[in-house]
Order: sequence, then C-alpha cells, then structure tokens
Amino acid sequence: MKFDWTDEQRARYDGTLAAVREAFPPGAPGVQEYYSRKDWQRLGELGLLGLSLPAAYGGGGLGALDTAHAVAALGRGCAETGLVFGVSAHLFACGMPIADFGTEEVKRRFLPGMAGGELIAGNAITESGAGSDVSKLSVTAERVTGGWVLNGEKSFVSNGPAADVYVTYATTDAKAGPFATTGFVVDRASAGVGAGEPFEKMGLRQCPAGSVRFDDCFVPDAQVLGAPGQGGVIFQHSMGWERACLFAGYVGLADRVLEQCVAHAKERRQSGRPIGKFQAVSHRIAEMKLRTESARLLLYRACWEMDRGGPATMAIALSKLAVSEGVLTSMLDAVRIFGGRGYQQADGIEAALRDAVPAVLFSGTSDIQRELVARELGL
Repeated sequence: MKFDWTDEQRARYDGTLAAVREAFPPGAPGVQEYYSRKDWQRLGELGLLGLSLPAAYGGGGLGALDTAHAVAALGRGCAETGLVFGVSAHLFACGMPIADFGTEEVKRRFLPGMAGGELIAGNAITESGAGSDVSKLSVTAERVTGGWVLNGEKSFVSNGPAADVYVTYATTDAKAGPFATTGFVVDRASAGVGAGEPFEKMGLRQCPAGSVRFDDCFVPDAQVLGAPGQGGVIFQHSMGWERACLFAGYVGLADRVLEQCVAHAKERRQSGRPIGKFQAVSHRIAEMKLRTESARLLLYRACWEMDRGGPATMAIALSKLAVSEGVLTSMLDAVRIFGGRGYQQADGIEAALRDAVPAVLFSGTSDIQRELVARELGL
C-alpha cells in the first residue's frame, strides 16, 4: 500500500493549482455572477473539461484517481465553487456516459467540443416528483420511425440554462421494471427543447440551474445511450464518477478554507494573543483537518477501486458521505473561527458555507448514501 504521489501526479496537481489561481484570481466573493463562455473556454484550454474523457476525442484520458487530483486542485485554486461544480456536472454526469455508452457518431459530434470548451453539457435527470427515486420518471420517450419523441419536464438541470447539449433520461417502457428508462443525448437546438430561466439558489451561484422541457422533441436512434432500457444502469455508472470525482472539488475547497482559518488564527488577536493560542480555536481547526484528511483518504480509496475495476459501491458511498458531511461541518466551523468577519462577504467564508450545503443533497442525499452502505452490509 502506497500513500505517496508519483512525480507526474505531483507535477500535474501543482501545475493545475497554479494555472487555476492565475486564471481565476480571488476577488470579492459577494453575489457572484454566472460563469461566462470565456471562463468556460479557459477551463477547456487548461484541460479541465475533459480530464477523464478519451484522448481520441480531445480528453485527457485520465483514470478516476488522477482526475480527482486535478479536480481537487481546481476546487482549491478557484473560489468560485459553483464553477467547479458546473465543470464536474458537465464532465462526470454528461461526458462520461457519452464516452462509455454513446455511439461513435455521438462521441465524435459532442466530445471534442465538450473537452475543448466550445460546448456546455447539462445533466437532465431530476424531476419535481423524481429526485432520490429516479426509477419512475414522468418524462416519456415514445418509439417512432428512426428514433424517439420525448415529452415532459426536468426540474433542476445544472448548467441547464447555458447548456448546448443535454444528457437526459426518460421512461420508455413503464412495465419493464429496472429496464423502464433509457438515456438520450439531446442537442439544445433540437425542435421542442426549451430551457427555463435560472433558479435563484442559496449557493453554487456561478452555476446556472433551471428547468428543461421537451415538447414532441425528436431524438434519432444514434443519440440513444447504450440500448433502450439501459438508462438506470448508465445513470448509476455516471453517479459513480460524480460521487467520487466531483467531490474532490469539495476536498479542494476544504483545503483552501483550512489555510484561511490557520492564517486568520495566527493574525487575529484577542486578550493580547493570537486566537490560535486558544484551545477553543486550535482544536476546532484540528477537527477540520481531521475531517478533510479522512474524507480525502476515503475519496482516494473509492477512485482506486474504480480504476482497478472492482466493486466500488460501498467505497463511493462512504466517500461521498464523508466529504459532503465533513465539508459542511467544517465550513460552519470556519464561520465561527472568523466570527463577525465570517458572516461578512469579504473573506468568502459565508460563500463557502452556502456552497457546502447542497453537497449533502445532490448526487444522492446523505441518507441515500447511508442506505447504500447498509445494503452493501447486507441489511
């Protein structure tokens, strides 16, 4: 068992971190605007939009562990966590299903642009009545000559208002049980596709999210992911990538805020000494470090399991649970350490807390992860 990084991994992490800090210098993190096309294209130039996509289509060809290292560097270097989240939703929930299950035509049409920053992808799965349970989708796809016709509405599509392409799932045979759904790749320009206005959200504000509606939208057979009825399997495959690698960005966020807390505890003085000399502060920071390192190791374990092709359900669920719950608790601690300044916008601490809250909700809630662990234990 080895815990050290190779020289190549260290160089990639350090290089990514430096490039991200140069491209996205910290500013006044108040009410942030949505990311721009220029921001997106810059990320494509840095190779961050195609890390795990095949090199044959413009991607980096990296495995899960090396991808997670790069995403962690992005999360540490970029204070706009909504942008980090948007990148991960684009790559893991959309790019990987296309790379692993798309037809050659679809791969060649979409993946180079997704990796290079010319295209933005949105993951259209959640519905008003289907969040944790995605086995009974109200969006339907009816078989017609040469393809399928989609009807219905998705309610919370990350990147949705800005996306050029959607990966979506629809019920194709309500009586087929676990084979009731099918995955599709839908061009935003297709007739019958309508994206709603961005929602106003508590956190992750740089990433626009909104509804997407399909009204008699024709999707050709070439844009079906896998085979009809494989939608559930394909979606869970994408969730494996998302629950492991997306949350590396939150490990990077935890690293960045921990650095801020240590610096603040050394600088801020009360009763004639730095507040870091008070155990109430230093022990709180020590607990933040413990949570971050524990989550990091579980995340690396999950990615290692994915790379070796072994069963990874338990490892991924534990990783997602540890990262999301840990980062939320640590961001609350950071607000307490900064005190009144933590409630203000100037240092970005309150923004980090707002960005951490949805981590326990999306990609399967914390309770869903606990249920997955319980099932793996045979309960």
